[in-house]
Amino acid sequence: MGCCQSSCLTETHPENDQSRQQQQEHRNHSQAVSGAGPDPAVANGVPSFSEFSLADLKAATNNFSSDNIVSESGEKAPNLVYKGRLQNRKWIAVKKFTKMAWPDSKQFVEEACGVGKLRHRRLANLIGYCCDGDERLLVAEYMINDTLAKHLFHWENQTIEWAMRLRVATCIAEALDYCSSEGHPLYHDLNAYRVLFDEDGDPRLSCFGLMKNSRDGKSYSTNLAYTPPEYLRNGRVTPESVIYSFGTVLVDLLSGKHIPPSHALDMIRGKNIVLLMDSHLEGKFSMEEATVVVGLASQCLQYEPRERPSMKDLVATLAPLHTKPDVPSYVMLGISKYEEAPPTPQRPLSPMGEACSRLDLTAIHQILVMNHYKDDEGTNELSFQEWTQQMRDMLEARKRGDYAFRDKDFKTAIDCYSQFIDVGTMVSPTVFARRSLCYLFCDQPDAALADAMQAQIVNPEWPTAFYMQSVALAKLDMHKDAADMLNEAAGLEEKKQRVVKGS
Repeated sequence: MGCCQSSCLTETHPENDQSRQQQQEHRNHSQAVSGAGPDPAVANGVPSFSEFSLADLKAATNNFSSDNIVSESGEKAPNLVYKGRLQNRKWIAVKKFTKMAWPDSKQFVEEACGVGKLRHRRLANLIGYCCDGDERLLVAEYMINDTLAKHLFHWENQTIEWAMRLRVATCIAEALDYCSSEGHPLYHDLNAYRVLFDEDGDPRLSCFGLMKNSRDGKSYSTNLAYTPPEYLRNGRVTPESVIYSFGTVLVDLLSGKHIPPSHALDMIRGKNIVLLMDSHLEGKFSMEEATVVVGLASQCLQYEPRERPSMKDLVATLAPLHTKPDVPSYVMLGISKYEEAPPTPQRPLSPMGEACSRLDLTAIHQILVMNHYKDDEGTNELSFQEWTQQMRDMLEARKRGDYAFRDKDFKTAIDCYSQFIDVGTMVSPTVFARRSLCYLFCDQPDAALADAMQAQIVNPEWPTAFYMQSVALAKLDMHKDAADMLNEAAGLEEKKQRVVKGS
């Protein structure tokens, strides 16, 4: 778990959902700190803000695989965003900051906690963070249906219809107005890539823009042509700067292109509204509504910040334009409604399997002690001539190892079992499994994996050998392989039980 702590958190994130009561207590605590409750429409549907371990996020993102990157600029982005999936099958988006972007861990945690209190149906809400060594990560709800930029600039089957563009504008204005009313009026680098679509196709504003990319970093990564004039003058973001950026998004929605604000303003002043409008709409829009939106864009893009409208004014003007309220967003986007595929059925686990799945080394130890050497039957056939003094010494070494193993003196057990194994006259899968567990207790997962594999070589259909491999793989952050090995072990147990029942 991370080394950073904050007074705004009272729990850490579990890999599996634990006590609902704990989650409710945490939720109540967060509301008490913020002084205002979240949007009741989403309060019960979003996990409470909490800390994730680095191991959780490595497992969810396949060790931050490049295949999981969903950042706008791919691997070239300054701070990468990955999609991931927790063990409870919930999809998440993980923003991984560059090294030393936030050297002060306390400041990072406090800023993340502030954003984590926000809950709104128009936001892709922040649900957690990770602060481990130099690592700084944010965890948010994952939006499955991509960005506004993708649907507006890089569409394949159909462009976004006019009513949906109005819905996007209204929803993002509502999100920004909510954030402002909750004490977060600044949004960094608002653009079409920050607008996301959830499983229903509804537009959401990414919560990542509510925090800068670093403590002292720039608030805008886009082309300077789209940056608020006052930011170019003094490098500061103000609530009025957010209005300016919202104006650029309105121009995107009107034109279907990423037109520089100065060019858009020239077209508006020249009353070339039809020329500004997206030709792919093929005239299927209300000129009256378009005129209202063009007027709003013009006001937002004013050079002087004081001449721009407030976010509440924008919501008040856009909300009446929100037509087709009964038509689902995914229909207007021209996409299929997202439906979660059923999980691959997992085989039932034995007590050994359960212990391995939760990496409970103490429980595994108890089971191996209790099973003793019953699974070694048939792996060694010795002649009378082989019962030499060397054999007796080897068995004595194993016996000393068993005593040390039982008493949890794992280093001594490793030494004694190694003496037994090195002689090589007898081969015991149980000894390999026991030494594997000893290595895990001594934080040597590579050696543990090697021993578990040796146990499999000795007894290819022994479930315990596969179970021990799954634990070692999980300790090495190879979680997909660990899950596959766990399932294979459970399958071998099922097969073994069928044979017993049939005999």
